[in-house]
Amino acid sequence: MRLGLRADHAEALLAEQPRETEASRSYVRFDPLGPVLAVMPWNFPFWQVFRFAAAALMAGNAGVLKHASNVPRCALAIEEVFREAGFPRGLFSTVLVGSSAVAALIANPRIVAVTLTGSDRAGSKVAEQAGRELKKTVLELGGSDPFIVLADADLAAAARTAAEARLINSGQSCIAAKRFIVVEPVADQFLDRFLDELRSRRMGDPLVRGTQVGPQARLDLRDSLHEQVAESVKRGAKLLLGGEVPAGKGAFYPPTLLAAVDKGMPAFDEETFGPVAAVIRAKDAADAVRLANDSAFGLGASLWTQDRARAERMAAQIEAGSVFVNGVVKSDPSLPFGGIKRSGYGRELSEYGIREFVNIKSVWIA
Repeated sequence: MRLGLRADHAEALLAEQPRETEASRSYVRFDPLGPVLAVMPWNFPFWQVFRFAAAALMAGNAGVLKHASNVPRCALAIEEVFREAGFPRGLFSTVLVGSSAVAALIANPRIVAVTLTGSDRAGSKVAEQAGRELKKTVLELGGSDPFIVLADADLAAAARTAAEARLINSGQSCIAAKRFIVVEPVADQFLDRFLDELRSRRMGDPLVRGTQVGPQARLDLRDSLHEQVAESVKRGAKLLLGGEVPAGKGAFYPPTLLAAVDKGMPAFDEETFGPVAAVIRAKDAADAVRLANDSAFGLGASLWTQDRARAERMAAQIEAGSVFVNGVVKSDPSLPFGGIKRSGYGRELSEYGIREFVNIKSVWIA
């Protein structure tokens, strides 16, 4: 059944659920909590907000948006969309404040819960502040998503999708594939195809038709990414493509491919928030799962094989909030979205997302 997160499904998703007890009638109901603070990122400035707001408001809550400081006009535009749609003034509102004001917002007694999409460092701070106030949180944080390629995979499709998965939004996506774990029998073939795919992508002004890789959001972020690449090479990774800061204006960083990546290198251990792909060799399928799970993060994972039964067995073993078989990891309104470990907790979208910010209330009638 495709019961996605749509306005015409909200009533069914929040309907009372009868329970059999010794009482004459027992049921569970879902009541709204109140104003929910949303601390949102710059990289998908519209979608990230609506992904939270649709569920929270359909459940009967109010939304207070503290957007990233570099996208204030996006924040105001979103508020205007809700107003034009007929929502009462104040049901969804934007506050134009810096990150230093978040703690005070969380402490405000009118705020009953908090959701954040961002880095694991930001998530730790918000969780600490919300925990001090005993307020519910949902955290969608960073990732170092594995992209596992087994020996029976369609290598052409896998390599093509791998490039798309790594370069989406110029690599600035929490669910962009980052660690490409390939079993030995097909590692060289995949690496050659992947290199060709990355090399063919055109970097440039995102406003120019035909551009496939744009700049990084800020110069400091670009420079931090380059430091991760340089340190990985210093520790033994092989640079096969890119890895150099281009001359000229803009925070550009080229599609970059690192091979022979291993644990202890930033390209393996950390989230690389840019167009940097790390290829890791696995001995076999079991070793691939081990390498995939050998991470502080657990957001999404992509698995490539033509053996569906084996894929489903492996999906149960992979430590991630979602596993996509022969496809790119994405958020779908019909599926819960979120992670485990340092990728956060709680879920957005689907019936699981709409029930994150409700009082799940038991009613027992003698």
